[in-house]
Amino acid sequence: QVKLVESGGGLVQPGGSLTLSCAASRSISSTYAMNWYRQAPGKERELVATITSAGGSTNYADSVKGRFTISRDNAKNTVYLKMNSLKPEDTAIHYCMYESRWGTNYWGQGTQVTVSS
Repeated sequence: QVKLVESGGGLVQPGGSLTLSCAASRSISSTYAMNWYRQAPGKERELVATITSAGGSTNYADSVKGRFTISRDNAKNTVYLKMNSLKPEDTAIHYCMYESRWGTNYWGQGTQVTVSS
């Protein structure tokens, strides 16, 4: 079983920045991809960003494209989400997801991001 621990959430003003971290208990270089999801109150959980192990290609939801950056540090088994120009609608619990090559996915417990003035 893979354990994932998210950190870095908190309260930030609109236009501010936060960086989230997700530390995995096993190598992330052997995954298919690492992902960030988020879930706002009363809404469905949505995929925010993806980074693949092979080549490190990235994909983003349209709502965050140009503002968020996903990255990884394979030596630390950690994936990051740098969030810039934050908006109140970015307020959500953010979850890390480890996507294996064999169809088994693992989820962290989440970290709260609140954007408010």
